[in-house]
Amino acid sequence: MSLLPHQLELLAPARDAAIGIEAVNHGADAVYIGGPSFGARTSADNTVTDIARLVAHAHRFNCRIFVTMNTILRDDELEGARALAWQLFDAGVDALIVQDMGLLAMDMPPLQLHASTQCDIRTPEKARFLQDVGLTQLVLARELTLPQIAAIRAATDPARSTLEFFVHGALCVAYSGQCYISAAHTGRSANRGECSQACRLPYQVVDSAGRFVAHDKHVLSMKDNNQSGNLAALVDAGVRSFKIEGRYKDMAYVKNITAHYRKLLDELIEARQHTNDPLSRSSSGLTSFSFTPDPKQNFNREFTDYFVNGRQDSIGAFDSPKNPGQAIAYITQVGPNWVDLALNDRTAVLHNGDGLCYYDLQKELVGLAINRAELVSAKKGSWRVFPKDELAGLKDLRKGVAVNRNRDVDWLHALDKKSSDRRIQLWAHLADNAHGITLTLTDEDGFSASAQTTLALTSAKDQAGALETLVANVSKLGNTIFAASDVQVAFAQPWFVPASKLNPLRREAVQALEAARAAGFVRFLPGQAVEPPVAYPEDTLSYLANVFNRAARSFYARHGVKVIAAAYEAVEESGEVSLMITKHCVRFSLSLCPKQAKGVTGVQGFVKAEPLQLINGKEKLTLRFDCKPCEMHVVGKIKTSVLNQTAKDLATASTSEPIKFYRTRPITV
Repeated sequence: MSLLPHQLELLAPARDAAIGIEAVNHGADAVYIGGPSFGARTSADNTVTDIARLVAHAHRFNCRIFVTMNTILRDDELEGARALAWQLFDAGVDALIVQDMGLLAMDMPPLQLHASTQCDIRTPEKARFLQDVGLTQLVLARELTLPQIAAIRAATDPARSTLEFFVHGALCVAYSGQCYISAAHTGRSANRGECSQACRLPYQVVDSAGRFVAHDKHVLSMKDNNQSGNLAALVDAGVRSFKIEGRYKDMAYVKNITAHYRKLLDELIEARQHTNDPLSRSSSGLTSFSFTPDPKQNFNREFTDYFVNGRQDSIGAFDSPKNPGQAIAYITQVGPNWVDLALNDRTAVLHNGDGLCYYDLQKELVGLAINRAELVSAKKGSWRVFPKDELAGLKDLRKGVAVNRNRDVDWLHALDKKSSDRRIQLWAHLADNAHGITLTLTDEDGFSASAQTTLALTSAKDQAGALETLVANVSKLGNTIFAASDVQVAFAQPWFVPASKLNPLRREAVQALEAARAAGFVRFLPGQAVEPPVAYPEDTLSYLANVFNRAARSFYARHGVKVIAAAYEAVEESGEVSLMITKHCVRFSLSLCPKQAKGVTGVQGFVKAEPLQLINGKEKLTLRFDCKPCEMHVVGKIKTSVLNQTAKDLATASTSEPIKFYRTRPITV
């Protein structure tokens, strides 16, 4: 049992239980959150107790809670991961998001397992394999195009697996699970939740002759993902779970972005309500908001829809990995401790505490935080702002410079308060009987509950007014999760019912309905692996398969793999290898792609489209280009100090003999 083919799931992130609860309140159909350990965001851990609290709230709305357990595991960690999985099962979670196939070879609880984005699902063959070994939700690679997604859906069974796709948030430039720069340079493995984010650093781009092609550019830093305009196309391609990135993000981000996509998906559901392929939400209730959702208000690096509609030439945030904000003004005068601004929109308002920024002459983003803002002329849209920092320290601040706002405190303050209302629709039926009255409540999911009270019935003096009062009192559901769509009063004659009798009756009926919903909640069943075991699409696995323990090795061997190399984190790859594989191409972005032209005039003269080098301080990486699949490899080697320390740490952590891996096929006698 999983999502039905017509159901859409909005999947929101949660750094902690409080944010997860607000994600539910703002319209999420499911929430993903990190547990106490083994999640790919090491500083976003949560206790099982806190997760259980989130589960209890989510299940009231038929929302699901998924817990990330998506790091690769050492042998000595497998038992701890298995024990944690059972604790999470007891806490009521609905699924675990996993990367390490070793977990599938263990005694796991009867929970759904979802294939993490770290599984690098790019092909129909791999997607079909993961479905056939029992994974029920597949998080597809962010780099896929609409036809590629449709091909994966065609190769898999919608009744057995749901396709999940990231629709918003920060983009990892590498194919997820295929980046080892952090592990090579710092010993912190991205596959174990400790990425150092080398992709956000500035680099010199140098050609094979040592000439500069780009200077201090963040050439591996992507803009943020935003698929707002592609939701209908993604549905048509087969996506049913729409995932928002952001387990490090704050409350305001989760509220705003969840609300934004809730509105868009509800509009899509409404638009297709009377078609041959109607859609529906996968959870219960309707959500309203006290603010207008706007993705531009949160931290972002500007937006891209990445590769969904094919390769674009504007996917990079090469000038800065910071939030550039939105254009709001230009500088008209700079004083000793103030700056005069003319707003682009004269009706806009600046606030004390707003964050402004501008680009200096080197195209670096400079912050200009407001300590105090004063309106000079409403007619002209003129403001005087007193920055928090000394003006002397604000580089290239001068008349005529365009200014953006990247933090609107007034908008953020609105999200500090209650900003949504989620209600499950119900229908109420109030009837009389021989001993008093009975109230029956039936909700949108078909759950029903009744409560009755003994009452000596007397005729109402104001018959019309009595009926209106009864309907109004039954509809008073303000502190509950319900809203009354309709109230029917089926009395033999207009009776007078005092509020002192009706109010406790209503509360009792609501409690009974909540209890019925809780008793009727059904977890999705785990997927079933195909027997006999299906063959993995390849019979040889390199370090790119991230096999780090005996259970994972056993899993792949059971599925026909003959040669299995150790994960990069096992430090068996001491020479130069691909430390990152990415669909992003620096040559293409710098107009050096041979498909664009044979060469272009670069900053130091004629530059050929050949391997390039990235330099950041003492760190050097080589860019090599595989043009047939149109991919870029960032090549480098592990530092000797990192190799030695990691090997020492592994030896200390291990409680058993090292795994025997084979670089070539073993000789059998």
